[in-house]
Amino acid sequence: MTAETGGAWATVRLGEDLAAVARGAGRRGRVAVRADRRRSLKDAVESCGVPHTEVDLLLVDGASARLDARVRPGTWIDALGWWDPQPRIASRVRPTPPPAPRFLLDVHLGRLAERLRLLGLDADRPGDVPDRELAERSAHEQRWLLTRDRGLLMRRVVVHGYLVRAHVPDAQLPEVVTRFGLAQAAAPRSRCAACNGPLASVAKAEVADRLEPGTRAAFDAFSRCERCGKVYWRGAHDAGLQRILDAVRAR
Repeated sequence: MTAETGGAWATVRLGEDLAAVARGAGRRGRVAVRADRRRSLKDAVESCGVPHTEVDLLLVDGASARLDARVRPGTWIDALGWWDPQPRIASRVRPTPPPAPRFLLDVHLGRLAERLRLLGLDADRPGDVPDRELAERSAHEQRWLLTRDRGLLMRRVVVHGYLVRAHVPDAQLPEVVTRFGLAQAAAPRSRCAACNGPLASVAKAEVADRLEPGTRAAFDAFSRCERCGKVYWRGAHDAGLQRILDAVRAR
């Protein structure tokens, strides 16, 4: 049953970007949802498997609407995402994004976190912490929460979040860089790949006792993480970093 047949139902029409991640969407991205005065548009859209953080614009029978608006029987609800063609309506449900591209990743995206750090991007991953803590920290610190866990992004406290589509790290990095327009923000060799701390230049004499003889003889310029103390030099991670840069540029 859909909105066309009346009754206590409404129809959600998902844009192409959202239909690709939805559950139960038909060929045209349509999903019938139950409608009553207690149900919000947020709940209706998320019942389709689409977290509210993915929605950029909501329309009810062609008029812009908010996530907390109620679902009325027989209505058409259009939910459009970042990359969906959108009508020229100024009112959008997405809050103003944080001024700087700062990220918080869940425990399952460790490889993606390391690669973002190699690009010099602020990508924190606190480890295996409860979802509630992760969601609250994302909101408190105004960080984009990156995850493949839909339920985590559906928590009401999450303001800025993104559902990573790709399954493997080699595809996840280009996806995130493209979606957030990070190519210009990249600053390779400025952040620790291990802990996300900032790197600072350090005199060779200060770290000489921590270097292998071959490294000590071949390199003179070093940097050290201000958080965990890990030492870096030009040859460290260069092969991996070059692959990452090539993938970003190719995208």
